[in-house]
Amino acid sequence: MSGVAALHAGGGPRRRRQAGIDLPRAEEAVRDLLGALGRDTEEHGLADTPRRVAAAYAELLSCEPFELTSFPNDAHYDELVVVRDIPFHSLCMHHLLPFGGVAHVAYLPGERIVGLSKLGRVVERFARDLQLQERLTMQIATCLHEALEPKGVGVVVEAEHLCMSLRGVQKPGARTTTSALLGLMRDDPRTRQEFLSLVTA
Repeated sequence: MSGVAALHAGGGPRRRRQAGIDLPRAEEAVRDLLGALGRDTEEHGLADTPRRVAAAYAELLSCEPFELTSFPNDAHYDELVVVRDIPFHSLCMHHLLPFGGVAHVAYLPGERIVGLSKLGRVVERFARDLQLQERLTMQIATCLHEALEPKGVGVVVEAEHLCMSLRGVQKPGARTTTSALLGLMRDDPRTRQEFLSLVTA
């Protein structure tokens, strides 16, 4: 499924995307997991935990579908459009633990431009999934590249991963930075440097 097609998967504009989520089955799986961890799900405080956890994961993995509407670039704007510090949260597909931070998204317009709020919606759409940060970064960039056909796209994502902060190496505060550069953002050194200086200033 292409990046643009993925925006519309799972229903109409007012229904949260919950494709493939089976709440009763998820609830039973949480109950089994607690039992395997030696916990009594009939114990006070745990009796409703399976339902709560299933509902929480369904919410974290769901988002509002939307149309990535664009407009003719009638003003012939030909400089970078940059939105910095777009907050997001996602779930690590390896450990099912959250990671979150900010995304910086930019494009160099061609024939069409997009409303700034839609850049934030694209980030949210792909973040609300079981993710790898590297894949998330590339999905955001590819979606904008396909939808707008701009001269260039740049995405930088900075995040802290709880699977690294709370377990394993246990290094709280460590942040991971990934980038995806397409078109002139990748091929033209001056455009690339301008983008990177704007998002790291």
